[in-house]
Amino acid sequence: MSLSTPSLNINPALLQQWRYDTPGCTERLHLNNAGASLMTRSVVEAVTHYLEREMMLGGYELAALAADEIEGTYRALAQLIGALPEQIALVENATVAVSQALSAFDWQAGDVVLTTNVDYSSNQIMLLSLAQRRGVRVIRAEDLPEGGVDPASVQALIAQHRPKLVLMTWVPTNSGLVQDAQAVGQICREADVPLILDACQAVGQLPLDVHELHCDFLAATSRKFLRGPRGLGFLYVSERALKQGWYPLYLDTQGGLWSDPNAFEVRDDAKRFENFEFSQALIVGLGEAARYALRTGVIGYRRAGALADYTRDRLADLDGVEVLDRGTKRCAIVTAAVAGHDARTLMQQLREANINLSAAARNHGVIDMDAKGATTALRISPHYYNTTEEIDALIDALTIRL
Repeated sequence: MSLSTPSLNINPALLQQWRYDTPGCTERLHLNNAGASLMTRSVVEAVTHYLEREMMLGGYELAALAADEIEGTYRALAQLIGALPEQIALVENATVAVSQALSAFDWQAGDVVLTTNVDYSSNQIMLLSLAQRRGVRVIRAEDLPEGGVDPASVQALIAQHRPKLVLMTWVPTNSGLVQDAQAVGQICREADVPLILDACQAVGQLPLDVHELHCDFLAATSRKFLRGPRGLGFLYVSERALKQGWYPLYLDTQGGLWSDPNAFEVRDDAKRFENFEFSQALIVGLGEAARYALRTGVIGYRRAGALADYTRDRLADLDGVEVLDRGTKRCAIVTAAVAGHDARTLMQQLREANINLSAAARNHGVIDMDAKGATTALRISPHYYNTTEEIDALIDALTIRL
């Protein structure tokens, strides 16, 4: 990809504004947006302003006064993914979102859950735990030759095993691969099989509409490409899931009402999947991050992807470096193995040089890493506020260490 790519040649004033809004850009080269993005000024200001008011007024008292401000987060997140505010639940992170959704099903020995080879490690561990403790069968669909789950395999396995649900990670954490979530969602909907879609790495870097994805649950986090504060995520719950009466195994007073000594009632919206106690300041910060993402729009998504393509092209020119990303569609996550080097050591060396990226190890994606013959890999994840000059600086820093 050349510098003439439209997504790279954006209005300089727009890029300057993005970087002004991101003070961390002046201190270091941050290419770890798949880990945790740099927050914007407005997000930090929203959090600190709330905390300052809370300091003076009290936690419960301010929450009551700021109820509309807090509800604004639900509205912004809903707009971002094409949902309704009452379909959004706030949780600690995407893994908790997935676990809450999984707990809404009554698992019995012999039940089948269908997943993919590249699903997130936490999801794989949760399913294996279900298999060990409840006798659930975990079946993984086959991959396409070019990488990513084969929708035809999903369809055939649904027909053969009639799984209780399908759990799929849209964008694996240790790869630039984008799986065909829309095709899998359509298959699940036609077969009337619930779909939990882990969109942890997708929200904030890929445009999405939950209705096009046909998912019953969608899990996401605040801190990654959405650029919100750490310690918060959200769960989308479809209208069908709400009407089915699905709710998490362990409700608290946010999701249920203790109505009689031996009875409780479940609330009618997605907040049945929430817990009561959360940092309201982080909720307000997440709302501002969602609004900033809405203002940035598709141009930001396209630029992040173009910067990743540029990174892959530059890495391919380095001796001993193998770009590991597969699939016909790739995103703003770049992974590469470096011959003779542990990626975790390189990550630390680059961090000491004020360059942020991360490293994937085999346990982050056992099946995927084994298939690629890699034990560790560098993970480089640019966002729209990064520049080609920063990518070039990374390549120079890597070159002198190889």
